[in-house]
Amino acid sequence: MEFDNVEPRVGVIIPTYNCDRYIVQAIESVLKQEGCTYEIIVIDDGSTDSTEKILEPYSDRIRYIRQKNKGVAAARNHGIAIAKADLIAFLDADDYFLPGKLARQAEILTKRPDLGIVHSGWQRVDAQGNKLLDVCPWENIPELDLENWLRWKPVLPSAMMFRREWLQYVGGFDPRFPPAEDTNLVLKLALKGCKTAWLRQITVCYRQHDESAMHKGLPQARSLLAVTNDFFAQPDLPPKIRLMEQSVRYGTLVWIAWYLHYTGHQAETTQYLKQAWNYRPDSGMKTVVNWIESFADFSRNWGVKLNISNLTSSNEWQQLIQWIIQKTSKIDQETSAVSSSLGEINSTL
Repeated sequence: MEFDNVEPRVGVIIPTYNCDRYIVQAIESVLKQEGCTYEIIVIDDGSTDSTEKILEPYSDRIRYIRQKNKGVAAARNHGIAIAKADLIAFLDADDYFLPGKLARQAEILTKRPDLGIVHSGWQRVDAQGNKLLDVCPWENIPELDLENWLRWKPVLPSAMMFRREWLQYVGGFDPRFPPAEDTNLVLKLALKGCKTAWLRQITVCYRQHDESAMHKGLPQARSLLAVTNDFFAQPDLPPKIRLMEQSVRYGTLVWIAWYLHYTGHQAETTQYLKQAWNYRPDSGMKTVVNWIESFADFSRNWGVKLNISNLTSSNEWQQLIQWIIQKTSKIDQETSAVSSSLGEINSTL
């Protein structure tokens, strides 16, 4: 709550677009936060549903701003610009905070002036709010430095808290990369030296439904690849980061391929695996095995089981294997030709 004559410690920015069925739960989850002062800023990005009417009873407890539809990046940036608080927490309108989220993250940032971000875990829930899976990324990624942000990309704005000055320093969210503008933001921050620490607790429920960003298969895939391309197009990357480019590109493309398989885009799945082939660390068959193992790992981490038989028996997968056989055969022929030429040269020396 924002008390009279007391500057809010945390600005909670809720971008929303046609999310009237979920936004009340999001706002109520903020109003139940205790232990720090906060302001609630709702940026309505041109909703055409009943969002504005539904929020009328909260007019004395929130700042409701309506703008023309410009996308979530512009909505969040608008919130950052008008916030009074020096700490910023984002909450997507279909997600909701768990008790203590704001106070615990704000406490860490107060005690650690060297930090620009505090991240936390989340619980994936279905459209009705039923638990699907607890996600505790620190179990596999104990340190959130630039290298690990690049390799793993464990980004979820609703689970994070930022210093407003850092967000302003890098220019906020880039509207060129929807819906992966959040990954682009974190990479910009980390590259500039912004440090992140974990609050090793689950602080938010991340709702999965048909309209959520993570169910927008092709746009999400294209956007994440565009963010990766944009990052590595920078000429002044540290040498150790530049050396990671091949492995990061490979891992990103394999994850995108799995994600497209998961969201039902089988033809595009093989297209991205063909791109990953260009950055493969191993031989042909080892790469194929790695793809299957990676798909199984990604599925497990998402709380689903990979049906390997359905994957490998599909027409798209069979065509991919034939493509690999042809590529491998060509490589073997070229290698044999080079070896033969070297033998002839050696025999004349």
